[in-house]
Amino acid sequence: MALAINIRADSSSADEIERLWDQVGAFEAKASMRALGYRPHFTFAIYDGPAVDEEAAWAAMLAAVAGEMQLLIQFKRIRWFEGSPLVLWAEPAVDVALARIHAAVSAAIDPAHCRPHYRPGARIPHCTLGTAIADERRNDAIAFARAFDRTIEVMFDVLDCVVFPPVRIVAERRLAS
Repeated sequence: MALAINIRADSSSADEIERLWDQVGAFEAKASMRALGYRPHFTFAIYDGPAVDEEAAWAAMLAAVAGEMQLLIQFKRIRWFEGSPLVLWAEPAVDVALARIHAAVSAAIDPAHCRPHYRPGARIPHCTLGTAIADERRNDAIAFARAFDRTIEVMFDVLDCVVFPPVRIVAERRLAS
């Protein structure tokens, strides 16, 4: 099992991201994000193994967000991570709070314990739209991403610590509005 600390969107503003999940799901054999049973989110860190336990991760997250309010994040572009399978994601506008929280978590828990893609200097803030784009739909998915031409605003309002798979919330706290 893996452990992740996140900020998620529980408000109705997340519906726009979930509609994108459905559109991107058409490029997958099975819609990956709906299958999670979990709301749109940003992940700050993922830890495998016993080096970081739930209590330590949660304490680091709470310290990292001390004084933070709910985050209204804009998305204007859809991008992708290369690979097989291709992964589509919504790119947030530059947000100093996301960077500040990630830096604080990384300062509290040695990043060597974190999965490499979530370490300082490597982490790309993203809100995943689909993790299993079928190889035969790859070009269609990239065309969809390139054609995205609007702005979505989503309120990220709940901090949490989860274990997965499957996703199980072990701690959560709503941010002040």
